[in-house]
Amino acid sequence: MRFAVVGAGAIGGYLGARLALAGHEVVFIARRRNLEAIRASGFKLIEEDGSERVARAVRAELQMADAGPQDAVLLTVKAHQVHELLPDLRALFGPQTMLVTMINGVPWWYFQRLGGPWEGRRLDSVDPGGVLADAIEPGRIVGGVVYPAAELVAPGIVRVVEGNRFTLGEPDGSRSERIEALSQAFMAAGFKAPVSRDIRSEIWLKLWGNLSFNPISALTQATLEEICRFPPTRELAARMMTEARAVAEALGVRIRITLEQRIAGAEAVGAHKTSMLQDVQAGRAPELAALVGAVIELGQVAGVPTPTIEAVHAATALLARTLAAGPSRLRPQPL
Repeated sequence: MRFAVVGAGAIGGYLGARLALAGHEVVFIARRRNLEAIRASGFKLIEEDGSERVARAVRAELQMADAGPQDAVLLTVKAHQVHELLPDLRALFGPQTMLVTMINGVPWWYFQRLGGPWEGRRLDSVDPGGVLADAIEPGRIVGGVVYPAAELVAPGIVRVVEGNRFTLGEPDGSRSERIEALSQAFMAAGFKAPVSRDIRSEIWLKLWGNLSFNPISALTQATLEEICRFPPTRELAARMMTEARAVAEALGVRIRITLEQRIAGAEAVGAHKTSMLQDVQAGRAPELAALVGAVIELGQVAGVPTPTIEAVHAATALLARTLAAGPSRLRPQPL
């Protein structure tokens, strides 16, 4: 298959390198030093066991038009970055191209190909003005949920921290020929790639923890185990998750594990900094809309109150605004 990886960071690099090593045609859409490194040396993958492999038979392009139409486009950028990719993204589309969204949080297509009373409803929190919904045909979209952790340690070099599972699913719940082919390609590259008939439940399973632990960590600068072992923040996370579960259930989603199991799972990860904390510490904009704001909007759609989530969202939104004004404002100042 021909794959374009849009977002040649940690997860995109992990996916693209393994797919290329398995014999697929892979082109990375990259910028600056990452682009130069991939063109010069390919993409190096440092596996979980420390072994190293280099995918040399890859391309790297700055402009999507230079990559041309693909069989599948793996979208591995931050949720708030998707808008800026339009309209260039369409240069990667042929008549049958799949757009595989591997983005944290609630996707803009959540109500597309769903059926029922909310079919086609747009989410302003993640798609203001319906720009993405207008530009990308619902039939192209395949949902993806990312479970592994990896880091881009240098341009063109990814280190896998743990995990190799990417759950895939058609938004309408079908088990299509194209998603079977995609799953087979992923598995041949060494990934676990189950096909879910209810991809939204898979999205919620990961989102359930992210919507609480991410903003709490950004506000407190604490790791997962610190949040879970400090009773007040553990209780705060539990309250947010309780509200979110009510939203999910009102939308017809059943979360398969208990709240305590989800918190225990986060605690077991240990001294891990969430992606939102890493973004704040690096001076980058946090993924707030897709991880938290969208849950509030879904609550409004379903008629479910979310007061605790809204309070934490407000505090984190102000943090993001302060960060945008200058990272130096977040550094402790001597009296």
